Amino acid sequence: MLRRTLLTAAAAGLAMPLLPGALRAQQRFASLHVFVPAGPGGGWDGLGRAIEQVARQAGMVGTFQFENVGGAGGTVGLPRFISQRRGREGSIMIGGAVMVGSVLANKSAVGLKDVTPIARMTTEPGIIVVPASSDIKTLKDFLEALKANPGATSVAGGSAGGMDHILLGLLLKSQGRSAKDGSYVAFPGGGPAQAAILGAQVKAGISGVSEFAEQIKAGRMRALATSGETRSLPDVPTLKESGVDVVLGNWRGIFGPPGIKPETRAELLRFVTELHATPAWKELVERQGWEDAFLSGDAFAEFLKRDEAATAEVLREVGLI
Repeated sequence: MLRRTLLTAAAAGLAMPLLPGALRAQQRFASLHVFVPAGPGGGWDGLGRAIEQVARQAGMVGTFQFENVGGAGGTVGLPRFISQRRGREGSIMIGGAVMVGSVLANKSAVGLKDVTPIARMTTEPGIIVVPASSDIKTLKDFLEALKANPGATSVAGGSAGGMDHILLGLLLKSQGRSAKDGSYVAFPGGGPAQAAILGAQVKAGISGVSEFAEQIKAGRMRALATSGETRSLPDVPTLKESGVDVVLGNWRGIFGPPGIKPETRAELLRFVTELHATPAWKELVERQGWEDAFLSGDAFAEFLKRDEAATAEVLREVGLI
C-alpha cells in the first residue's frame, strides 16, 4: 500500500464569517506579504486566506498583501519568490505536496529545499467525481472504463505530477494499466477544473475533498470515492473499503524566504504556533473539512526530506518520471 500525508484548502471565494473563537493576541507583523504560487480560488490560496482571516481577527497581523503567480504546480512562481523575497522579513509562501511532485516531474532547477520550512498546517484526502449527468455511476464503473479505454476516460485535476495526477496513476496501475496510458487534463486552479467537469468536457475529476464538496452537496457532481484512511464524507466510500488498496493525501503549509535571519525564522515560527493554538483556527479547520497536520520548524524540514523521497518513489512506480 502506498501512503502519504494529505491536504487541500477550500477556495478563496468561500465566505468566511467572523469566528466566535477569535481572540486578540500580540501583533507579530504590522504587514505580512503572502505569496501564493497558484491562481486564486485553489487550495493554496484558500489556506492563505484562512490564515489572513484568523490572524487579522486575533490582532496578530495588521495588514496582508497577497501575490498570486500560478503555473506548473508552483514551479513558475517559486523562482520568483526565491529571487524577489530572499532575506526579507514579513513574507511567507504557501505550498505543499503538489509542488513536491511538480518539481520532480518538471525537473525544476529550484524546489522547496531552496526556501525556509516553517510549518505544515493541514491535510486532506483526494476525491474522485463525475458530472451528475454521467453514465458512470460507481467507482467500479470508473475503474472498468479506465481499464478498457484509459485514453478515452479523460480526468481533470491539478498540475502534472501533483497529487491528483499521482492518484490517477495509482488507479490505472490497480487495473493493470500504465499511468502513461491515462488521459490526464491538468488545470492551473480549482475553478477551471470544476468548470470542465461540470461542463462534461472531461469524464471525471480528481481533487481534494473540500474543492468539490459544495458541488457534491448541490447535486451537480457525483462522488465515487475518497483516498483517505477513513471516510471524509459519510455517504462516500474510501478506495480502500472499495477494494483498491491505495491511501493517498495532500498536505499544505507555510514557508519563509531563503536567506532570512535566525530571528526572522523564529518570529515566523512563533506566529504560526500561536495561530495554530487559537480556538478560531481550530474552528475554521473543522468547518472547512480539513485535517489538522501541524508540524513546525526542524521537524517539518525532516518531514520534507522524507516526503520528497516518497514522492519520487511513487512517481517512478507509476511512470510519471
